[in-house]
Amino acid sequence: MTFDAKQFLSSVSTSPGVYRMLDEQSNTLYVGKAKRLKARLASYFRGQLNTKTQAMVGRIADVQVTVTRTETEALLLEQTLIKQLRPPYNILLRDDKSYPFVFVTDRHPYPALEYKRARQRSDDGRYLGPYPSSGAVRESLALMQKIFHIRNCEDSVFAHRSRPCLQYQIQRCSAPCVDYISAEDYQRDVEHAVMCLEGKSENVTQELMEAMEAASQALNFEEAARLRDQVQQLRQLQQRQFVDTGGGDADIFALAQRPGALGVSVLSVRDGRLLGARHHTPKNDLDLPLETLLTEVVSQYYFGQPHNVPSEVITSHPLDDSELIAEALTQQAGKRIRVTSQVRGHRAQWQQLAITNAEQQLASQLANQTQLTQRFTALQKALGLEETPQRLECFDISHSHGEATVASCVVFDHQGPRKSDYRHFRIEGVAAGDDYAAMQQALTRRLKRVKSGEAVAPDILIVDGGKGQLNMAREVFKTLEITNIILLGVAKGTTRKAGLESLFLETADNPLDLDPASPALHLIQHIRDESHRFAIAGHRAQRDKARRTSTLQDIPGIGPKRRRELLRFFGGLQGVQKASRDELARVPGINASLAESIYRALNG
Repeated sequence: MTFDAKQFLSSVSTSPGVYRMLDEQSNTLYVGKAKRLKARLASYFRGQLNTKTQAMVGRIADVQVTVTRTETEALLLEQTLIKQLRPPYNILLRDDKSYPFVFVTDRHPYPALEYKRARQRSDDGRYLGPYPSSGAVRESLALMQKIFHIRNCEDSVFAHRSRPCLQYQIQRCSAPCVDYISAEDYQRDVEHAVMCLEGKSENVTQELMEAMEAASQALNFEEAARLRDQVQQLRQLQQRQFVDTGGGDADIFALAQRPGALGVSVLSVRDGRLLGARHHTPKNDLDLPLETLLTEVVSQYYFGQPHNVPSEVITSHPLDDSELIAEALTQQAGKRIRVTSQVRGHRAQWQQLAITNAEQQLASQLANQTQLTQRFTALQKALGLEETPQRLECFDISHSHGEATVASCVVFDHQGPRKSDYRHFRIEGVAAGDDYAAMQQALTRRLKRVKSGEAVAPDILIVDGGKGQLNMAREVFKTLEITNIILLGVAKGTTRKAGLESLFLETADNPLDLDPASPALHLIQHIRDESHRFAIAGHRAQRDKARRTSTLQDIPGIGPKRRRELLRFFGGLQGVQKASRDELARVPGINASLAESIYRALNG
């Protein structure tokens, strides 16, 4: 089956992360990182590619993504995955197949951090690595040079310097070649740089802070300022991300659910560093509660097959038998294991990241072309149609006790949500809280454009609401003489649980019974939930805008300039409201007549 890039890109997150390109046998072709996943992946299918990249893209059968919080974390995860998977295109697209090292010699009083393609000897110094990405190594070395001012010149150049070079002038080197720094201080900086490359940047930060305090107490303020700058640069490098949270081992399980689909993401964190994510799609044939289902997943994950058990297991939902599972894992691992869903600090961030990955994976699964086609076909059979419907539209109403009423229209086709066709309708001129009138107004405005040919007609129009909304929609159809659109009403069950909805076809006295496991029902639930979400988003935006807007804006004759003068004169809207007619007339640009209008508008 040909990989549908357009369909895939429609559901990809814009967050930073890592992506894996897979062939038809699910073998990993390439692992990459991106600051913005969607933009980076789109470049493979829309941009001009070289021959090798075109060859790889031609073999893609699937793409899996793992969302991260920062690009730095994506970089580290990319390296980990490349080490584990050794994808062919990650190797072949490089100049050679060897992996680089960082080398620190033991034979020079002022060693440099050197880039090495291969280990040469075992007794000539320390080798850090190997690293799977040469670009990442060079970037890391540049950062260490910037923070700790480690030299990068050749030994022969170092030996013949008589004055500092440009690197010293731009504050990238401490000029050990001309004795601007002692061998002891330089070695300390090298050790700190090595510790950072080994993932111990928090330890380095702590040491630098202690040294800064000592220098300050000794009144050595220049040294204290230098150490302060190093600490600040390290903090910027760390960014309090997951890869530098002060350590900790944990597996994080997150479950996401949508109508007809479940997804579980398992994130592995070791020594505070995100190593990777696994995704599972368990079947819930027994319709178990989410807590019970996640309990089964965690139990099978550890007890069904051998796994290295970390000191902490974090879940998105509380487990039914968390204490029992913790006790069993403690016995199995020979150390105390904590199982919890209540976490704070960086562990809460890990938990949220797992939830984000689960939701992202589930969105990609639901957007799968094959699954969508099956759902549309199932809907055709359920409604007894001769042809498969091509376009669905769903309407919903949202407001807060009648305030800022907004109607939503979302559109689905065989490619999934067609967000470019989504619409919000601001409802005006109806009684507060009158959902029937609001639905009538939204449908009338939409269907008038369909009737005139200005908009594409849906094959099926879905109304989120009970019999009242459906009857109102039927009246709109009758008024506009629309006969070529199927009308479907969706009323929530008493418990609002998915699968307990009441469906009505065309009229309120014609119920439509669908099995809770029916793909047709899952499609209806999916578009209904999306319409509900879009309506709430539109309502909140409208409500917040209204609450931010000054009441002066609605007074005839009061433009931005006069409104600004009024607020400046009285110190704010409250002062304007308390002002008398005469006081209002004293404001520059406000005459007696306009002052009267303002007073009446604000005070009735």
